[in-house]
Amino acid sequence: MEYDKKMVRSWALYDWANSAFATTVMAGFFPLFFKAYWSNPDAPEVSTFYLGLANSVASIIVAAMAPFLGAVADRGTAKKKFLMLFAFIGIISTGSLFLVAQGHWQMAVLFYVVATIGFSGGNIFYDSLLPAVAPAEKIDYVSSLGFAMGYIGGGILFLVNVLMYLKPDLFGISDGAAAIKISFLSVGVWWAVFSIPIFMFVKEPQNHDPIGLGAAFRAGWGQLVSTFNEIRYLKVVGTFLLAYWFYMDGVDTIIRMAVDYGTSLGFSPSSLITALLITQFVAWPGTLLYAYFASKVGVKTAVYVSIGAYSLITILGYFMNQEWHFYALAIMIGLFQGGIQALSRSLYSRIIPKNKAAEFYGFYNMLGKFAVVFGPILMGTITLLTGNPRTGILSVLILFVLGLYFLRKVNLEEGEKMAKEYLA
Repeated sequence: MEYDKKMVRSWALYDWANSAFATTVMAGFFPLFFKAYWSNPDAPEVSTFYLGLANSVASIIVAAMAPFLGAVADRGTAKKKFLMLFAFIGIISTGSLFLVAQGHWQMAVLFYVVATIGFSGGNIFYDSLLPAVAPAEKIDYVSSLGFAMGYIGGGILFLVNVLMYLKPDLFGISDGAAAIKISFLSVGVWWAVFSIPIFMFVKEPQNHDPIGLGAAFRAGWGQLVSTFNEIRYLKVVGTFLLAYWFYMDGVDTIIRMAVDYGTSLGFSPSSLITALLITQFVAWPGTLLYAYFASKVGVKTAVYVSIGAYSLITILGYFMNQEWHFYALAIMIGLFQGGIQALSRSLYSRIIPKNKAAEFYGFYNMLGKFAVVFGPILMGTITLLTGNPRTGILSVLILFVLGLYFLRKVNLEEGEKMAKEYLA
């Protein structure tokens, strides 16, 4: 397989496109705006519970659809079609947040859940195109490039959105609330424009026995059963997915709930936004540097280090009581966040059959998103029951411990061998 730079750049630009949702909406303004504008600002523990519940509902829906959609996409050569569909859903729903009036938290949750489904569902098919754009010797680099592009692209738009919020008069905007609502609209436009290259220039491998989309849907259910059997046969894949389920649950929970946690501790919105910007711009070079680190110590060892770092971040978060502590943790998260995401994706690509990439990435995303059902709701519930957000954040530590335990049982060399034998 040849290394096509144009195709790789076009693929990576989708990360640049949809990461604006992850930064401006998911991690940044939605938690702040939900707590202070759409929900009741006088009951922060209740809004934390609602936000965790919203993230969990979206994750349940994506988890339920993911393996089925992956099987259908492989059978019908429809990865790009489904990517376009879910991107469209995410773009429209994100832009619709602009229309939600103050106090209408139910409508805000609805649009947020649907937008998250579009974002997460699209990533199933985006991830499944990775083996098609990257030869085996470049797959760690290309996966890391995608995340790096996401951090810088999402960071650039988020920076503009932050300036709109802090200095609305410079942009001809009436106030900060209006600026945030316009920011949601800008994310939809950004996502749409920078998605164009992946649809124009990335070539999807054709199925050797393609069928129509309707027939693919009908055949998809049968393929789900066979995929379960295949994962059971490819035992290394199953063990890795279990490990990934736990540790990525912890990572995603911290990403989605960090701003809410900081708000509950009484930190100012400007300091929380500054911390998010720090994470974005540290993560951009950090992801590529971490890929280099992995090339020296091995991809599995590098993931070990990331899990250990996140465990330390969780413990330090429990004791955090000053805004500069939040900035320090933002730097630490930026150093490891892209690395653990990119290397997990590329590690998984090594141990799965290449001709069923979307099907297996469907399960990969299913477990990742289904795990996030538990993380945010665990943190939200513990916070609600104890009335202490510090106890809530500390509960996330168990997810990293379990993830590390099961990852130690993954034999990468055996997994690569079994994947090749499966294709033979």
